Amino acid sequence: MEAPLDPTHDLRGIADLREGPGLLILSTDNRLLHMNRRGWELVREIGEAQVIKAAGLLPNAVSEICAEIHTLLKAQVGSKDWEQLEVRRLVGDSKRPVLFRGFGLPGSEAAQHSRILIVMEVMGRRERVAQQVQKRFHLTNREQTVVQTLAKGLTNKEIATALGITEPTVKAHIKHIMEKTKCTTRTGIIAQVLQG
Repeated sequence: MEAPLDPTHDLRGIADLREGPGLLILSTDNRLLHMNRRGWELVREIGEAQVIKAAGLLPNAVSEICAEIHTLLKAQVGSKDWEQLEVRRLVGDSKRPVLFRGFGLPGSEAAQHSRILIVMEVMGRRERVAQQVQKRFHLTNREQTVVQTLAKGLTNKEIATALGITEPTVKAHIKHIMEKTKCTTRTGIIAQVLQG
């Protein structure tokens, strides 16, 4: 019989496994104010061919996002508009594309105190992890789908509705998943899967 899981321990383990996004913070005149370690790694991965000196050796996508945010904000008035604004660019090659998402962060009344936040995330990682988990635990396609809905925090009834199956069928799938992952709780399943 499996020992009860410590939810705090599970959450720390899950957090440690995630690569996390790259973060850039720029001034409104495109000066780099901050970049986290993951940001440096992703910028380096994108390659020398896509960098420009004007943006402090950052990919062209950064300058493009900043320019588009500036253009959009000139047409809008008020700090509430900043909160609704998001600009996206896909950068890198097809094997490891990186999604750049730019956001305007309002400063004080003067525009020079505003900032631009760019979040960089590697695309496709979730799909690769899902495939690895399915293979590792010998899950059927339907069981894999149920695991994905469990990870979203859905109840059995919500899973049944989302997948167009009955609630007893969902319970049967969860029972099989517990057997295959050697877990006795839904939280245990999610913890096992996220370790995959």
